[in-house]
Amino acid sequence: MLETQNLSSEVDIRKEKLKNLKEQGVIPYVDKFDRTHTLIEAKSLEDGVKVRVCGRITFRRIMGKLSFFAIEDIFAKLQISISRNEVSEEDYAFFKTMVDTGDFVGIEGETYTTHTGEKTVRASSLVLLSKAILPLPEKFHGLINQDQRYRERCMDLVSNEESRQVFLKRIKFLNFLRNYLNSNGFLEVETPILQSAVCGASAKPFLTKHNALDKICNLRIAPEVYLKQVIAGGFDRVYEVARCFRNEGMDPSHLQEFTMVEWYASYWNFEKNIEFFTDFLRKAVLEVCGQSTITFKGHEIDFSKEFKRINYTDTINEILGLNVLEYTDVVKFKQDVAGTGLFSLEDFDGIKTVGGVIDYVYKRKIRENIVQPTILFNYPACLVPLARRNDEDSRRIDMFQVLVCGDEICKAYSELVDPVVQREALEEQAKARLSGDDEAMELDEDFLCAMEHGMPPISGLGFGVDRMVCMLTSQESLRDVVLFPLMK
Repeated sequence: MLETQNLSSEVDIRKEKLKNLKEQGVIPYVDKFDRTHTLIEAKSLEDGVKVRVCGRITFRRIMGKLSFFAIEDIFAKLQISISRNEVSEEDYAFFKTMVDTGDFVGIEGETYTTHTGEKTVRASSLVLLSKAILPLPEKFHGLINQDQRYRERCMDLVSNEESRQVFLKRIKFLNFLRNYLNSNGFLEVETPILQSAVCGASAKPFLTKHNALDKICNLRIAPEVYLKQVIAGGFDRVYEVARCFRNEGMDPSHLQEFTMVEWYASYWNFEKNIEFFTDFLRKAVLEVCGQSTITFKGHEIDFSKEFKRINYTDTINEILGLNVLEYTDVVKFKQDVAGTGLFSLEDFDGIKTVGGVIDYVYKRKIRENIVQPTILFNYPACLVPLARRNDEDSRRIDMFQVLVCGDEICKAYSELVDPVVQREALEEQAKARLSGDDEAMELDEDFLCAMEHGMPPISGLGFGVDRMVCMLTSQESLRDVVLFPLMK
């Protein structure tokens, strides 16, 4: 109760200051400030340079005739000194009595270095740019409650250096991503978020009503089918940084709204994509982290070494002592898998497809044991209806994933461009959807029409930006790398 009372008292004082400023004719929220240098630029200047800098006050130490304070922006903090010998008595009193931490101020002055070696600006004038009514979080602890950090991201960024660095690294990664793809002949395109058919991934969609068309639409679960239509239209290599939505459960590695990158290259197969992605990943780690070895989930991860390869189908078969490619009857498959003694029939409650059972086994017997960067390849065709069937065995697909510490970093495959096989696969998905599988895809006639007009050989790849940034910044939850995650 005392903390609340103190906060209320401080807010009342600040509101009174705001009222007094207005009564005195001082504009407490000015329209601009002409600065000559950013804070990070000012810190690198020689002594004796005239500057005009601005930022938020995050620290004040008031003394008799000489006071120090710090102003900050997202990139840097700069110390300012203000002295009764440099400014008028009226201006010095204004700083001491009317300016608080949290306020934005503009400073005109000259750079110098203190005896402790800190670059400082000696203020010759100070102007209040924006008055803060609420105080900043306690300076030594910031926002330490995780839920509060997510809900009050503004103050989290102000008070927590770690959070600032996470989001600066996210921006750095996205810049690197675009530069890397652009320099390799890819073109960035945009595809619809509001769509007419649920296609592109196995996921439950968000549905919404389009009033003007009197039509139920869904929010994009993946950009895949539209990007492949762009390829069919003649673009050679394309990518999209796409906001996607999946109406599923929330946990530290899943959010309903997330950012996904997908790229597609004509005339590539999945092996070419493995080569391209591993090079991209190694260079991204170096660019964002400054070295090839990072710490993630308590493990030291080395991206400089050759990535291990695991044959997905062969490994599943070895674990179960069954050939999973031979099964089409999900009931029989569940019984035989339960007969191995590794699982019970109850483990598969709610799973309606053979692919779903295979995925369940994989997640509990393979995925959790992978630590170092690993390439999984050779998947059963029932898992991904949009992937190209292997030429030697149509029950398999030419697909791969890269995993690190049990996290799926990317998914990629040689794309299915045979319109007859694609229609059959989507018709099976539509049947599964009618039987109650709300993650199955719908039949997308526009996509099939584009394919029937002809598509070149294609390989595509997708990954979640949020999950990638979690790895690059050693964060435990996707909410730690998303500025404004949806909360209860």
